[in-house]
Amino acid sequence: MIYTLPLIAAITGWITNFLAIKMLFHPKRKINLYIFSIQGIFPKRQHLLAEKLGHIVATELFSFKDIKDNFTSTETAGELNKVLDEKIEDFIAVKLKSAMPMLAMFLNDELKTKIKNTLHEEFQNILPELLNTYTEKLENDIDVEKIVADKVSHFSSDKLEQILYSIMRKEFKFIEILGGFLGFLIGLIQLIIVKWQYL
Repeated sequence: MIYTLPLIAAITGWITNFLAIKMLFHPKRKINLYIFSIQGIFPKRQHLLAEKLGHIVATELFSFKDIKDNFTSTETAGELNKVLDEKIEDFIAVKLKSAMPMLAMFLNDELKTKIKNTLHEEFQNILPELLNTYTEKLENDIDVEKIVADKVSHFSSDKLEQILYSIMRKEFKFIEILGGFLGFLIGLIQLIIVKWQYL
């Protein structure tokens, strides 16, 4: 019987850690036991978690400055110029001809090029200011911290558990196994101590 100590301790360690992980999420609703009440840590702290997560996302992960920098980057500017050229070309070749057929009759290649270059230059001057104004408006209108906090605080307990398990499944499993392993080591040490006393 004494030789089963490591096995019993391993099972105890695994069960203890398994229950500890489960108690992060359960019980989902507060249960009053007269002297004290119990509730899973995440359901109990969901609003605080939502606020903290909203703050982290707004200050560390999401930045309107990053959006603005992305808009004004060389790569984005090249893509915008390409789209701009296509739109101007379409305007001169199709829409202008359809809207003002008489005017289109007098448009030769040289005049089309001048119109295209003038429009392109004008848009190039307007675009940075337009993008800057738009991102500033977004920043004023959209409260990222509040949006994230509201979303997370309104998650159901099941949804919150599902999300956290999907992120930390391996870590939770490792904690369970570690509990069993440490329990086994403690049981082994106990066995050695007991055997040592009988020597």
